[in-house]
Amino acid sequence: MRHRTRGRKLNRTSAHRRAMLKNLVSSLFVAKPDEENGTFERIITTREKAKEARRLAEKIISLGKRGTLAARRRAIQLLDNKAAVRKVFEEVAPRYANRPGGYTRIIGFPANRLGDNARRVIFELVGPFTAKEARPARPQVAEDVTPPGPAETTAADDAEHESPPAEIEDGETGEQAQDEQTEEEPEE
Repeated sequence: MRHRTRGRKLNRTSAHRRAMLKNLVSSLFVAKPDEENGTFERIITTREKAKEARRLAEKIISLGKRGTLAARRRAIQLLDNKAAVRKVFEEVAPRYANRPGGYTRIIGFPANRLGDNARRVIFELVGPFTAKEARPARPQVAEDVTPPGPAETTAADDAEHESPPAEIEDGETGEQAQDEQTEEEPEE
């Protein structure tokens, strides 16, 4: 049974796997962003490694968003790279201050790796979170309003099928004259 067994072994010992994931995430953070293309830090790796590294990268960025000394020490403990942690806390985490998660993206790469034909992907940090990307608020629906059925008509439908307004006598408003005209017509 696979109860409470998470993560991939990646055909490595636990120490080798931990070191490899630390190196992948450190490389992701230390990579230079390409401002011309609008891409941020990115690396190319295999799909399985990227899915495992995403867990560690998101955890490190969340620690960076806290910004406390304890969070910084925990990030150094997880990553073992002070330069990468410094960049996360000073540059990367402020970019995602309003983003509730999902700091990384995995994009399929068009060609498999030569030699072992492994599926390659681009593992990158997403752009900064803007207010226009936020989910729009749901419109408030009134509880007592029911949509008109097929037999019911709305005021707009009545206005379309109405005859021209009757002549308005002195002292009457347009609504009063219209009310008198509708009273004279029999209802269906």
